[in-house]
Amino acid sequence: MAPDMDYEETAYQLAFIEFAWDIERALEFALFRTYAVPAISGLLARTGKFTTQTRKRYYDTELLLSEPLEHGLSSERGQQAIDRINAIHGRFKIANEDMLYVLSTFVLEPIRWMARFGRRSFSPDEILAWTDYYRAVGHKMGITEIPKEFQAFEAMNLSYEAEHFRYADSNRQIGDTTLDLLLGFYLPRSLVSLGRPVALSFMDPALLSAMGFASPSPIVRQLVISAMRIRSAVLRVMPRRKRPRLITKRKRPTYPGGYIIAELGSGPPPKDENRTCNPSFEG
Repeated sequence: MAPDMDYEETAYQLAFIEFAWDIERALEFALFRTYAVPAISGLLARTGKFTTQTRKRYYDTELLLSEPLEHGLSSERGQQAIDRINAIHGRFKIANEDMLYVLSTFVLEPIRWMARFGRRSFSPDEILAWTDYYRAVGHKMGITEIPKEFQAFEAMNLSYEAEHFRYADSNRQIGDTTLDLLLGFYLPRSLVSLGRPVALSFMDPALLSAMGFASPSPIVRQLVISAMRIRSAVLRVMPRRKRPRLITKRKRPTYPGGYIIAELGSGPPPKDENRTCNPSFEG
């Protein structure tokens, strides 16, 4: 990375201005890779909240990850979000290798997505900044043995998936619930089943097998990939976004009056935590 490049500022520019829509989609599909690991999906299934309060849990995860990225890791709101993540995880016994794998999906999936479907790929400096940002997140979460370079993250990610991807009923349970939720953001309920093959076309065979999802037909997969490549070509000749597309500013049915960081996720908020509300939304 260039000496004068701030990795937090670069990560912000990538996530909310340069590749706002694409990175959000990439991180949605990154979730499914974590669900393909029985140790992770099993924990989510046992808490029960992921199937009974799917929308809230999804929004909470999105908001907790977005607060530090939007406001800075050392900001008051960013630190509140990290503290809340740590408090939630601290209630369970989670292996370091599982936490590290989840972190690796946040690093890798946006970079992979942009290489396949984006207006352009990440530059080498952007890859370094994006990796450094999530390395900093991982350190604040108490994760150990974090790779120092992108290539090491990728090698660890591939090795972990080869060892831990396997089918379990909890994978399918959490995956089905999340897939229906995400498709419901774009389609009326009556068309969700028709949208499933389109979404599944973004998943590789190893992921589909571990999730217990049926592979989409080759024709559907090719149509989806071709459509995304046409979109990529169109984006290259369109004006670039100038204003940030901030995730924390959206109206959400679960928080019509705004949200308090300390109350996101499961479990009671710490009594001494600053209960700052975020009441401002985009129109």
